[in-house]
Order: sequence, then structure tokens, then C-alpha cells
Amino acid sequence: MTTGFDQYECDCTRTGYYGENCTTPEFFTWLRLTLKPSPNTVHYILTHFKGAWNIVNNVPFLRDAIMRYVLMCKKELPDSKLIVDKFLLRKKFIPDPQGTNVMFTFFAQHFTHQFFKTDHKKGPGFTKAFGHGVDLNHIYGETLERQLKLRLLKDGKLKYQMIDGEMYPPTVKDTQAEMIYPPHVPEHLQFSVGQEVFGLVPGLMMYATIWLREHNRVCDILKQEHPEWDDEQLFQTTRLILIGETIKIVIEDYVQHLSGYHFKLKFDPELLFNQRFQYQNRIAAEFNTLYHWHPLLPDTFQIHDQEYTFQQFLYNNSIMLEHGLSHMVKSFSKQRAGRVAGGKNVPVAVQKVAKASIDQSRQMRYQSLNEYRKRFMLKPFKSFEELTGEKEMAAELEELYGDIDAMELYPGLLVEKPRPGAIFGETMVEIGAPFSLKGLMGNAICSPEYWKPSTFGGKVGFEIINTASLQKLICNNVKGCPFTAFHVLNPEPTEATINVSTSKTAMEDINPTLLLKERSAEL
Repeated sequence: MTTGFDQYECDCTRTGYYGENCTTPEFFTWLRLTLKPSPNTVHYILTHFKGAWNIVNNVPFLRDAIMRYVLMCKKELPDSKLIVDKFLLRKKFIPDPQGTNVMFTFFAQHFTHQFFKTDHKKGPGFTKAFGHGVDLNHIYGETLERQLKLRLLKDGKLKYQMIDGEMYPPTVKDTQAEMIYPPHVPEHLQFSVGQEVFGLVPGLMMYATIWLREHNRVCDILKQEHPEWDDEQLFQTTRLILIGETIKIVIEDYVQHLSGYHFKLKFDPELLFNQRFQYQNRIAAEFNTLYHWHPLLPDTFQIHDQEYTFQQFLYNNSIMLEHGLSHMVKSFSKQRAGRVAGGKNVPVAVQKVAKASIDQSRQMRYQSLNEYRKRFMLKPFKSFEELTGEKEMAAELEELYGDIDAMELYPGLLVEKPRPGAIFGETMVEIGAPFSLKGLMGNAICSPEYWKPSTFGGKVGFEIINTASLQKLICNNVKGCPFTAFHVLNPEPTEATINVSTSKTAMEDINPTLLLKERSAEL
């Protein structure tokens, strides 16, 4: 505890230690530590003296006392690199049986980077994000200073450049809004958007470009509706409309696909108006950790007739200009993403991120997988075999962790047996879903005070939100209106439950003639 500006005081209450830094053991602590046998000694005693153990086993209070000691005497947590290499790293790409595609992969990464912004200088328990929900700072910038650099300051629009008759983000040189690019990236390819890391891969820049086009498109609609409005009112109202569109797409397309439900999810804030509900959100560090879905990434990225390795893909905006958004959307919609649960599917290229997830979880002293399951009203796993659904990996995990109650959260989520034909295991869904849906519906625009046509510029703006879908977003902003969804159009037959109703909704939004052409081209 701090005492003044340059002093601190350690509270040693119930630690068994005393002194300025609580490092001097009290007598009974010293005695316990001195007499405590090493793990090897304990193992030797437990595996010898069979006659003595026969007696102990028949005396209930002795047996209980020893058992309590055995349960508390857990091993040290295994080396994080060993965990990654042995259980998480991909040996061979395992496709997601639900048919999730790469279009989904990049949407997940793009969408979550507005609220998952770990402050690496302060540590993994801290965030750089000002907001804890959907405010689209990844499109508009997190600070007012950055926002103003990205704005055209005319007609409510964001800055842009036209290349071959199509709208793309402006360059860093044009905006002076800093982005993270390595020195070798030429100036004309250093695109400038709301999130400074989105130059990392063309999949993120693709979505940034789509939302830039959507913002400026909605501005044109509002200006026609409200010629009396100035730049500021057009900009702010358009931003509110795009927040609404995002929430609707996330619930009705994104979460719908992940759920595998035949029941169609619905974005309708009025459903909660008679309920006690808090219109705010708080991102927990565990939710950030849980969302590290790197197994989604394929081994290579296929766009049109070319294949790109991770190395060729990184910081390469020329891919977007070379192929155009239409080919990117078509290709990413057809390419299968990886299965997240079940273990052994993290690409080698991102193994350091997986290791960091384990190390940071330990640094923040996360509780075990079973403790989180209990917190979310799930039955704790009784064995490693129950966790993984198989024997080989279960035996290896038991050897390293010793006890199922020592199994950590992040590796546990990735090795957990997937639900039949699904991308995730039970824990990921049951812990993640409440965070996701409550975080979305907790947005201020969903509150009774905000959820009405006038907030969004009248009936026209309200209609844009209420009819939004992934397919519509693409059709309004990508040449040729390519068919898209968050799952591959014709996944190979699996036991997965593909959401037919979602596919139908997406197909209703598209010109059937275009769809037939698209399908015949695929055949």
C-alpha cells in the first residue's frame, strides 16, 4: 500500500511472515518450511512402506489428512513453451467442422481490436482502451486528436483516396495519424485508419476499407435527408448508425454462426426495456485471454489465384490493391478457417502469442479452468480424459499438471474436446457468450433513451440499422456484390450443424441472378 508519494507499507496480515517486505517467516511458518519434505521425498514415501500404508488406509481420519496433503501438494506449473509445443501447436491444419471461413477470422480480429488493447508497458492486466465496448474507435480513432486527423471535416465524411475508381483509406502522409508499419513499407502503401495496428495484414485493412466506404455512404444518405445539418452532426449521427449496424451484424450473423443454432438470434433492444439492465460494459482480462482464437488462422491465405504465406501476407497492403476487395471477399468467404478447440491447431507463425497468453495468465494469477467453470455454474472436470475426450493427450497433461484442478484456463480452453461438430468446447461458449451478448446489448444506443429514430437521423437512419447484415454491408460497398457469409458456402459434409436459416437470410439480400453466376463460376 502506498504511503505518500515515495513510500510504501506491506500488510503481512495472515501471510505467516513479518518484516518490512513480509519476507521473515514467523516461527510456525519456519518450522513448517523446515520440516516439509521435498516432492521427491514425498513420492518415495508414498511408493514404499506398503505395510504402514495399509494401516493408514484403514484409519479414516489419517487417510483424510494424507489425502488433503496430497491434493494441496500440487506440482509447479509446467513450462509454458512445453505446453505450447506439446498440446497447442499445429502439426497439420484441422479445419473447423462448422465451416467457419477466413472472412469470419478477420472480422473477429477487426471487431475485437476496438476493446482488446493491452497496455504492454503497464502489464497484461491493464488496457489502453478508453472504452470497454462497441464505440468503433478502430474506425474513428481512440482520441479526438486522431479522429480529427482522419476526418475530412466536410459533409461528415472520413478522409479517403480514390485508386482505379474505388475508395481506399488515405495514407499516413495525408493524415499524420500514426500507424505501425515497418520501415520497408513504401509511403503510398502506408494506409491510415482508426486502429494503428491494422496495417498488419490485408484482411484487417479490407474490413477497415469496407467500413470507411460505409461511413461515407451513410453520410451521403443523411446529407440528402438533412441538408440543414453541418459536418459535426452528420459525422456523429453516422457514427451512431454504424455502431448499430455493427451490433446487429455481430448478433445476427457472427454470434448466430458461432452458436450453430437453428433458432434465429434477433437484435431488438426493446426486448430488454422491461428488464433491469445496465447499459454499460466492462472488459475482463479473462475475456481478452479467452478470445485468443489463433487456431482460426489457416496455414496460407488464398486470394483469387494466388497463395500467400504468413511472411508474404504481413504488412502487405499491395495485396489489397492488386486483387481488389471483390476478390478478397470471394476468396476469404470460400477458404476454411481452423477449429479452435481440441488442441494442436495453433499455427507455428503465432506460437509466441500462445506462449505469451499462458505467461500473462500466470502473471495475473488466474484461477484454474475448473474454478472458472464453477463460477459460471458448470460442473468441474473430474479428469483430464473428461476434459480432452481422449486418452493420449489426457495422460500427457496429467503427467505435467498432476491434478485436473491445476489445469490452467487458456490451455484448457484450447485442448477441451469440442462439442460435436463444433468449433469450440463447452467452456469457451458458456463463459464467452454472456460477456459477448451483454456487452453488445449494454451499449448506450440500445437503452430506452437512445433507441428511437431521432437518434439516428430519423426513419432512414433507423432503417439502415434495422435491416443491416453482413451481406448488405458487402453489397453496398464492394463492387459486384459478391456473395458472403461467415461460413463457407458449401462446406464438405460433416456432423456440424450449419445454420441454414442464416444462409437463407444472407441469400435474400442478394440478387438471385448474381448468386447463380457466382455458383456456376464455382462449379
